[in-house]
Amino acid sequence: MAGLEPREFRWVIARRLAVSERIGGYGYQHRRVRREEEITWLREHGITTVVSFLPGRQNLGSYEAAGFRTGHIPIEDPLEPGDTAPVFGVLDDALAKPGAVVLVHRDIIDDTVAGVLAGYLIHSKLLRDPIVATSVIQEITGRPLGPEGRRLVPTVP
Repeated sequence: MAGLEPREFRWVIARRLAVSERIGGYGYQHRRVRREEEITWLREHGITTVVSFLPGRQNLGSYEAAGFRTGHIPIEDPLEPGDTAPVFGVLDDALAKPGAVVLVHRDIIDDTVAGVLAGYLIHSKLLRDPIVATSVIQEITGRPLGPEGRRLVPTVP
């Protein structure tokens, strides 16, 4: 296999939903060559759709040129718990396409991204307990989920 694995690449839902840092790096670390290598790696690992949580539309043209479907839902900090429904909707739409394997990214995997993903596990009914969803995301990302992320995990009646 060719290419470079994106930084902090993790499967959230095995072979269906993954997360990583921004493809090619972010800020002054962003490199076009690295982005191209990471795109090659993603394609070879079955990713079909890239959903960007970046505030701007950076890299979407590169993803489309590489043959990925794209989605964009800008997430600004702080994300309020009531503002997660559109994010979950974009993920629902991306995953509803037959054979879709989706990667989501933001500059880094922070509390907001991890909280959204834990919330999505509840929203999608893959998990019902917010404590379990929080624990699962902490295990997947290898980082504790702080209060900013925890507040994005919905409770189930």
